[in-house]
Amino acid sequence: MATLLSVNVGMPQDVSWQGRTVHTGAWKAPVQGPRMVRRLNVDGDGQGDLAGHGGDIRAVLVYQLESYRYWQKQLGRDDLTFGIFGENFTVDGLPDDEVCIGDRYRIGEAELEVTQPRVTCYRVGMRLGEPTMASLLVAHHRPGFYLRVITEGRVQAGDEIALTRKGPEELSVAEIDALLYLPGRDPAKLRRALNIPALSPGWQQSFRELAAAQQPKQEPGWPGERASTQQPREEPGWPGFKTMRVARIVPETPTVSSIYLDTTDDTPLPEARPGQYLSIRLAVGDGAPAVRSYSLSSAPTAGTYRISVKREPHGKVSSHIHATLRPGDLVDIASARGTFVLEEGTRPIVLISAGIGATPVLAMLHRLADARDPRPVWWIHIAHDRAHHAFADETHALLTQLPHAHEHIYYTSETPHPDEPHITQGRPTARSLAAMGIPTDADAYLCGPAAFMDDLGGFLRDHGLRPERIHTEQFSALPAINPGVTTTAAIQPHQPPGPTGTGPLITFARSGITTPWSSAHASLLDLAEACDIPTRWSCRTGVCHTCITHLVAGDITYTTPPLELPEPGTVLVCCSEPITEVVLDL
Repeated sequence: MATLLSVNVGMPQDVSWQGRTVHTGAWKAPVQGPRMVRRLNVDGDGQGDLAGHGGDIRAVLVYQLESYRYWQKQLGRDDLTFGIFGENFTVDGLPDDEVCIGDRYRIGEAELEVTQPRVTCYRVGMRLGEPTMASLLVAHHRPGFYLRVITEGRVQAGDEIALTRKGPEELSVAEIDALLYLPGRDPAKLRRALNIPALSPGWQQSFRELAAAQQPKQEPGWPGERASTQQPREEPGWPGFKTMRVARIVPETPTVSSIYLDTTDDTPLPEARPGQYLSIRLAVGDGAPAVRSYSLSSAPTAGTYRISVKREPHGKVSSHIHATLRPGDLVDIASARGTFVLEEGTRPIVLISAGIGATPVLAMLHRLADARDPRPVWWIHIAHDRAHHAFADETHALLTQLPHAHEHIYYTSETPHPDEPHITQGRPTARSLAAMGIPTDADAYLCGPAAFMDDLGGFLRDHGLRPERIHTEQFSALPAINPGVTTTAAIQPHQPPGPTGTGPLITFARSGITTPWSSAHASLLDLAEACDIPTRWSCRTGVCHTCITHLVAGDITYTTPPLELPEPGTVLVCCSEPITEVVLDL
């Protein structure tokens, strides 16, 4: 019979790591005598990052004596004391390849249920001083597992562990872990996994997406993110950059101009999805070429793309485009990318934008108008005044082609004419949005400043729209995902400190930084962090794919081979370095 060998607890503490502070509960130590196991954790224990650890689904972490002995041999270590893997219960027995999700066990006075494997987290590597430990736990099929507390009660070292109920489908912890993180998935096992009620909601969602032949959008167990903030996974229309010609330039407002691009050899252009963007590379001044991304602002024809660029007061590239670019000029363009795209379906559509944020939703409106889409469509746009209202006539004409269109325009600094009832002075509010009659089953697409999207997204959620149906686009760097790292004041991205590298140029397109590679950096992620570019990661060892990033151009190699390669056209920046000049959508 299995036995509880040690009960380990520890309260969260701040730990210095790579020049940052991590708030973590990974430091746990054995305690003597009985301890009360409660719904959320063991008395005296705590978790530093409740987004990925703890809570009623992950109240108790279990690791096995057999795995301790395995890692002692594999790592050549004789200092692996109980609790060092971050577990609450060290047990003799209960191997990962035998314990199944949904199994229930009696330990002392408590009854507990197996809910999921351990989350792939870099902090176990911190605790052990083994940076690749998160990857090794998955690759060697020894993750450990979490328990939910069914009945609270006291437990102590020496308690016997009795199986009280087998879980449905009898899929082991090791099988479930491999099903998510390793290639060669069995579709039948995916379907069986979804029949296990005890499996945690995050893992269920990932398996639903995999069953639908999609990659999981995020690491299971971490908080939900807006779909549009996740890095896309798709085949690019062409690799790297290709030369295109500026066909014409059309001023839209005093600060916005549209640039029409066509091919140099009259070959048809791949059809972009409405809402996607192009990356443009330009020689600006004497430095390295600059890369910026701009949304397509119309439905592309077979031979022409259109982007619309606002001249920003301190924008080096936008100022160059407005002041220097002329019809006939040649520019380098990367193929259309992005997952902020108009979804197929029958639900009503809400398109909301502010200022130049109109461009991707305008492309969506073009697609809807071209198809004479029968769905109800709400077009809501905020501009400073009439003179700075880009695409006003164009959008109004497109909306007249739709059978069920609703137009609501807001000017923040101008009183509308009496004969324009669709224009209001001010900004949309929760009350005005509710009065528009937007159905709660609508799909909403928002683009504009971050605060604007947060406010309007909140209004829509309060109105009754489901969060997963509110899609947002952000032109700048995506919000960081750095679990456990103590938040500090945001710093403008900059060149990395220290001697200038001598390797190939690395361009972070969203952040506007180009810098030579230096072997002083362990990975592209490490270089991005040195530049204070917002980054997204969890395991830092190529397992969870949270760091997946568009590879706009160039070639890379993996310093630590990922357990599963990402989709073509993307890269795991946590474990890669450049072979050639590289452009990343970061």
